[in-house]
Amino acid sequence: MTATGTALLIPPAMIPYQRMGEIDYAGLDYNPDDPEPMPDAMEQEPVVQEMLGILNSRFTDFGWRPDVFLSSNTTLCYDPSNLNVRVQPDIYLAFGVDQGAIRPRLIYLPWEAGKPPDLALEVASPSTRWQDIIAKPRIYATIGIPEYWRFDPTGGEHHSQLLSGERLIDGAYQPIELTTEPDGILKGYSAILGLALCWDEGWPRFYDPATGTYLENWREERARLLAERDRFLAEQERFRFLAEQSRLQSRVQELEAELRRRPSES
Repeated sequence: MTATGTALLIPPAMIPYQRMGEIDYAGLDYNPDDPEPMPDAMEQEPVVQEMLGILNSRFTDFGWRPDVFLSSNTTLCYDPSNLNVRVQPDIYLAFGVDQGAIRPRLIYLPWEAGKPPDLALEVASPSTRWQDIIAKPRIYATIGIPEYWRFDPTGGEHHSQLLSGERLIDGAYQPIELTTEPDGILKGYSAILGLALCWDEGWPRFYDPATGTYLENWREERARLLAERDRFLAEQERFRFLAEQSRLQSRVQELEAELRRRPSES
């Protein structure tokens, strides 16, 4: 949904990128007085990487789609007059933009990209819990991001919720309904993705209601591909064995025929 409550449509073509001058990267002073962040990224990393893998597979063709931008922990600016006014979502996704023009800029500038991201997602950690719950919803609403999701792999220890989704309506986020299905997995439907984001015993999954199946994650895909490879190699080996067996059988028949001819020739 957009800020007016209407359904968000993925643009049929990418928005032209409007580059507005050079960026003084050396002059970007990112809160030098802030203390060092707590070293809790390791808690988030497996979940973030799992989600990125699935989203890349589903929406970006692993980076080859020119009109889809997916990123993690990179800088999203939201004040054209001050590039130090910025935020770093754990994951954010934008459809209909020129990702090839965005990446060399090193930061996402909505006024140059032509639109804000369509979705932002935060994975819970001890050092960012209050930012995720209080500060970032306000920022993302100001930017105009249509959907904001939070995922807590600890079971609600940091966010007080396993999973939450919010849709921007009339400038404010409204909660997305969550359901626990018969399979026991908590689900919330993302209109942006056309998928349900799921919490499965602390692990993220994506459910496609159109097919009634969960998207294959990279581990499952790798296991499937390895199994297919092993089946292919086994089949090749079987064919080689049968071919060699046939060759040897033919050779035996040739020798037997030669032996049968020898007495009559003597």
